[in-house]
Amino acid sequence: MKKYIALITLLLVCLAAFAQKGGQITSSGSTTVLPIAQAAAEAFMDKNPGINISVRGGGSGVGIAALQNGTVDIALSSRPMKSKEISACKSKGINPVAYAVANDGIAIVVHKNNPISNLTVNQIRDIYTGKIKNWNQLGGANLPIVIISRDVASGTFEVFNEKALKGAKVDGTAQMLASNNAIVTTVTSTPGAIGYVGLGYVTKEINVIPVENIIPSEATVKAGTYKLSRKLYMYTNGTAKGNSYRFIGFLQGADGQKIVKSQGFISLD
Repeated sequence: MKKYIALITLLLVCLAAFAQKGGQITSSGSTTVLPIAQAAAEAFMDKNPGINISVRGGGSGVGIAALQNGTVDIALSSRPMKSKEISACKSKGINPVAYAVANDGIAIVVHKNNPISNLTVNQIRDIYTGKIKNWNQLGGANLPIVIISRDVASGTFEVFNEKALKGAKVDGTAQMLASNNAIVTTVTSTPGAIGYVGLGYVTKEINVIPVENIIPSEATVKAGTYKLSRKLYMYTNGTAKGNSYRFIGFLQGADGQKIVKSQGFISLD
């Protein structure tokens, strides 16, 4: 009888562990996608109390690496995966599948007292490569430009590098920061600063500068007329299944897209 009791106890423990694992979704990556994922996770868990979703940041590159290594269920990314990342995943038996969850525009931001009212893509590139060093070269105050950029693990950096810098190297004087929040904080406190962030991070304490006379908005991002528009993604290993499928489906659905808007980003529809 004791053996049967011990066996039953062991089976119950195993079943409990399996159930716990089955109710766990792990995700990490983009700090731009992070607030969307966190808010959606809270709403989803409220509706599904048996499921626990952990959400961490670190940057798109960090999330993609974690998916490649099989340590997360979902990678958060503010850019499409690179071909070399896809190849690295497949070499480890991981087949990354992308799910768009939101639209976004990379906002060019400056200190709230900066009077600059427009920048061209060429001017942005010249600022970030060090060719333009003072705001008076652009009709602004006689004030040195302080370049604020995301670090190389950031998907936002990758998209900005592609769309604004055209692959040019960022000037060595740039401050390379690890998150959107860090950029907002630095630009807010630095009169000569310029930075770039996802729309959900824009505050009243900084100015958003039109690019080619177009401000990032729902209309201009969806139409693609704002030149720094992009989509935000979640990646899974193969087609999403089980609770990951349910969670991503929730986020792409009507309730999830309301959350996207509530976080300051732009819905898919």
